[in-house]
Amino acid sequence: MVTSFVILILGFAALVWSADRFVYGAAALAKNFGVPTLIVGLTVVAMGSSAPEMMVSASAALANKTDTAVGNAVGSNITNILLVLGITALFRPLAVSSSTLKREMPLVMLVSLATWYVFSDNYFSFGEGIALLIGFIVFIGGLIIVSMRAKNEDDPFVSEACDEVPNDVPTKKAVFWLVIGMILLPVSSHFLVGSAVDIAKYFGLSDLVIGLTIIAIGTSLPELAASIAGVLKNEDDLALGNIVGSNIFNILAVLPLAGIINPSVIDPSLVSRDVLIMIGATLALIIMSLNFRGSQRINRVEGGLLLLAFLGYQGYIFSQIG
Repeated sequence: MVTSFVILILGFAALVWSADRFVYGAAALAKNFGVPTLIVGLTVVAMGSSAPEMMVSASAALANKTDTAVGNAVGSNITNILLVLGITALFRPLAVSSSTLKREMPLVMLVSLATWYVFSDNYFSFGEGIALLIGFIVFIGGLIIVSMRAKNEDDPFVSEACDEVPNDVPTKKAVFWLVIGMILLPVSSHFLVGSAVDIAKYFGLSDLVIGLTIIAIGTSLPELAASIAGVLKNEDDLALGNIVGSNIFNILAVLPLAGIINPSVIDPSLVSRDVLIMIGATLALIIMSLNFRGSQRINRVEGGLLLLAFLGYQGYIFSQIG
């Protein structure tokens, strides 16, 4: 069991590092090939924080652990809002000024409700996976169109996303890191899922619970690091955008992989408990972020409440074991 924990920790570290290198190489290469900075920033860079979830979900689905794959996607969304946003707001209150983010927040709720509908029959089909993936393609296209217009309005989220694109990286160096990332991402995710399954069996955890807890928290580490770094650099919109964008990507790009690779019956607890928690957390995010209270700022008290809600949710899940 000690070996499994060591492999799990090393797997998370390798996964996060290789995802960062993959995104760095892909973004730099795209920039060198003449892809506009705006498009690179809103696609390659923005998707980078969801790369660990994508690889882990694909590996879990290939291992016939679809509950772990979907639990990772749903659990990551819950973790992003309750844990990542909670800790980030405790560091410093987040001001919300980007019109792009304000348009995306209702979309986070829409895709969360779509998740509940997809799982309402406790089965995730190939067709449902394809439908979500089509929604992702439409979302990316719409985001680029809207953001190109917003750039003319000096939208802070758009400008901050563009600033994240690496500049003046030699093509050979970009290709090197891209290849390193492409090799290490699937390898690290394979070992991570394998060790997580061993740990789950040892402690009597279900495939769903291991995805919702250990794996979801681990794969959300890039969002936590990016969000804290964002607020420390006074880039509040980018910090919040990492969370909002990641949650949309998790539903429309990560979740479909499980249904497409391994359509199967889903643990009923997902739709009756966890998806509802995700929807509630998303509603809290919208209320805190938009101008419903006369203030467009997520303060420390609200951050503390989110963190307490996360601890309560984790405690409740583990209290149901056995």
